[in-house]
Amino acid sequence: MIIFSGGTGTPKLLNGLREVIPEEEITVVVNTAEDVWISGNLITPDIDTVLYLFSGKIDSSRWWGIKGDTYRTHEAMKALGHNEVMMLGDLDRATHIMRSDLLRSGMTLTEAITQLCKSFGVKANVLPMSDDPVSSMISTPEGKMHFQDFWVGKHGEPEVLGVCQEGIEKASISPAVLAALENEDEVLIGPSNPITSIGPIIELPGMRDILCDKNVIAVSPIIGNEPVSGPAGKLMAARGIEVSSYGVASYYSDFLDHIILDERDPIEEKRFEVTGCSVSKADTLMKSVDISRDLSRLIHEQFELM
Repeated sequence: MIIFSGGTGTPKLLNGLREVIPEEEITVVVNTAEDVWISGNLITPDIDTVLYLFSGKIDSSRWWGIKGDTYRTHEAMKALGHNEVMMLGDLDRATHIMRSDLLRSGMTLTEAITQLCKSFGVKANVLPMSDDPVSSMISTPEGKMHFQDFWVGKHGEPEVLGVCQEGIEKASISPAVLAALENEDEVLIGPSNPITSIGPIIELPGMRDILCDKNVIAVSPIIGNEPVSGPAGKLMAARGIEVSSYGVASYYSDFLDHIILDERDPIEEKRFEVTGCSVSKADTLMKSVDISRDLSRLIHEQFELM
């Protein structure tokens, strides 16, 4: 199975999915449009969350970073007058240094991540969506800024006037992702922000056409008219997309076959008829691995019905 991932929602689902499907049969295509260079090293937040999950290192209280990490380097740099946009842990920074060193040696991002998977003992196939740089940029009254400056630096507070992925037109789906898609018919879109987490993956040139020939299931990250977490609501509204599970399905409608809503979502299922996808409901908040596993089983069963 191929899973499109970004943010924290999809890794929670992966935590249960790996108990339903052997890890070596899981391919995770990860958003890279939130990547950013900090203090001389490339930070790939969404990829690292997946790496730390599968390697057993993730801080599951936050669903990012490494459990038990310290921040001495960050604090020392801050004391010297160097303010980093993101607070990087010492162990986490080691990952960034190694990845950046591999890139400077001539490796592609895919090759560097493959090497990190081997170093961490990760059995799943973790792939960046592209080897080309793409950046999610947020237009605000204060000017255009990178997603990390908006969400981490400004705490997501500025009004959002627009969202774009700079570099998307020139970027290519990575050869490794293309190869995986050629060999797999099942694609699961995780419950991550549809605009800046999943959006960059599906907006890569040619990706929507490829997905039209696949069996595609999505898990909605919206309950009612609010995202489970993060700035998805503001970003969807800025794109003119209804902030609801229906809005998510509409954005994916040209290739989506089935969408799973949270059991607490009051939206009427008949609204989805115009999107051409079927609907089911489950507990998608995944407050425990047991719930994640149950949701994963439902997804697996749904794929078998296709």
